[in-house]
Amino acid sequence: MAARRPTASQVYELYVVLENIEPPIWRRLLVPAAITLPKLHDLLQLAMGWTDSHLHSFTFGEESYGMADVDGFAELDMRDERRQILGAALGESAREFLYEYDFGDGWRHRIAVTPLARPNLDWRYPLCTGGGRAAPPEDVGGPGGYAEFLAGIRDPGHTEHESLLIWAGGAFDPEGFDLNAINRALRFGPPAAARIPRARVLRTKSPARPGPGYRG
Repeated sequence: MAARRPTASQVYELYVVLENIEPPIWRRLLVPAAITLPKLHDLLQLAMGWTDSHLHSFTFGEESYGMADVDGFAELDMRDERRQILGAALGESAREFLYEYDFGDGWRHRIAVTPLARPNLDWRYPLCTGGGRAAPPEDVGGPGGYAEFLAGIRDPGHTEHESLLIWAGGAFDPEGFDLNAINRALRFGPPAAARIPRARVLRTKSPARPGPGYRG
């Protein structure tokens, strides 16, 4: 998604933390209040480093929003996210919401919201202003599987050390975070090789991670 100048003065600072991971994996983002939930989903995917290969949802208090254009949506207790904007979903007083990605692995992002008193209208939004650590690999098995994955790749004597590195593509840096790369992608769009056509979402899956922590 390409960043652009805001058409309204209301801008939120979002502090995003991935739950149940220590040390924390986090991002700080500036977004227009008028951003739609689908565009916010795209932003979170890019900023975190996910690949948009699974279902997701947003929860504001007791109200949840999801992807109405996927099979089985009618069975979920959710509203259609497509025309909902962030400011309206938050309402007058809400200052926190939940974004969940991949209902199998269960990656829950707790997001704190702070309205900016004086946003700089010369800046391009959305904008990432900080962050720490890389998101886990897709399909690693949730927080428990990720802990086992890290233990395996850090220990050359681990029985699955080589197979885990192969599964991860040869190397994985859990401390990796590139602010400049994220903002380039926000402004100009992600590299062509990183784009996944929307039609492929829910149909793509990484090869199964070996070991007991993996849950398909």
